[in-house]
Formats: sequence, C-alpha cells, structure tokens
Amino acid sequence: MFSNLPPGTRALLVANALVFLLQMVVSEQLLAPFMLWPIGSGDDAYALSSFMPWQLLTYGFLHGGVPHLLFNMLALVMFGAQLEHVWGQRRFITYYLVCVLGAAVCQLIVGAWAMSQGGEAYPTVGASGGVFGLLLAYGMLFPHQRVMLLIPPIPMKARTLVTIYGAVELLMGITGTMPGVAHFAHLGGMLFGWLLIRYWRGQPPFGGRRKGPPRMRSVH
Repeated sequence: MFSNLPPGTRALLVANALVFLLQMVVSEQLLAPFMLWPIGSGDDAYALSSFMPWQLLTYGFLHGGVPHLLFNMLALVMFGAQLEHVWGQRRFITYYLVCVLGAAVCQLIVGAWAMSQGGEAYPTVGASGGVFGLLLAYGMLFPHQRVMLLIPPIPMKARTLVTIYGAVELLMGITGTMPGVAHFAHLGGMLFGWLLIRYWRGQPPFGGRRKGPPRMRSVH
C-alpha cells in the first residue's frame, strides 16, 4: 500500500514519521525552538523558547503523541493521496504547506490574544492544520463522494463531513471545549485552503480568471 501512494503524500508520511522518531530520542528542550510559540512568549518565564519565523512550518511536522500522529497520517492518506492524483505533486505539496502556514497564522493571532488576557505561553505542534485543509479540498473536489467516519462509523457525503467538522471546530473554539486542542488552527488550515483554491480558480475575492492550469473539476 505504501509503495502505491503518490510521491508527495509518501514524502510527507516519511517526514512526519522520521521527525516523530527524533522526538522520541531527543529532549523536548532541544526541539522547543521548532514548535510554534506565540509572539512575545520569550517574556514568559515558563516558556522554553520564543517565536521564530521557521516555526510557521516546522511545527507541522511535530506531534504530541502516537494517537495524534496516527490520526493525522491516516487522514493524510485518505484525503491527500486522491488530491495529489488530481493536482499533481507540486500543487499538492504547495497546497498542504499553505494550509500549515495559514493554520499557524491563525494560531498566532489566538495565542497573542490569550496572552494579552493573562494566559501563559504554550507551543502548538501537529499536522492538523494541513490535514483540515486537505479535508476541505476533498469536500470541494469530491462533494458527493461517500466517506466513513471512524467514531461513530457513519457514512456521509464529503461536503457534509467538511461542514460538520468545520462547525464543531468553530463551536469548540468559541466555547473553549478541549482547551488543549488548537481549534482555530484547524479552521485556519481550512480557511487558507479555501482561499488558495479560490485563487487557483480565479474566483472572488480574487480578480478575474487567471491564465494557468485548467479549472479543477468536482467528481460526483
């Protein structure tokens, strides 16, 4: 199965797995500069590091544990492989990294607000921003494709799954449910993914249709 995956998806799987193995043998303090820290976190006495520009991408290859890694990698295989077959490796990797970056930007905004309210600085890790962006793209390109939830095992259309996940993340983010999860980073990955697809299609809020690859088609 692994050898049948498209090269971009396979490369992301390998990169995340190798980094997680590194996390298992290296101390948290050594890897702290590669986690995503809020801007201004260097002033917090309990912070192991402070914000650096490279963290906008490096945090997306670190994970908080085996379940965290497995869930993200399963979603990467489920949604990413099909998207790469449609887009090609270069566009797929570009899209994924833009979603990771967008998730980081949104998380930095939330983190800055939290610290202004007296909250402590804490780092964010995980590929979930990129994965939620892939979920959004899958729902846009394959809106009527049936997918199966893991818990509970209920089949539904891809666009329905995207709508449910987006609504749940927004609700949890607003109410503060599961505070250890970066809900707004997940939404940020979806938002930036949506914007990038709109840009590629030449749709508002961007200008007229751009010259370039043909418009992506939805598979029904």
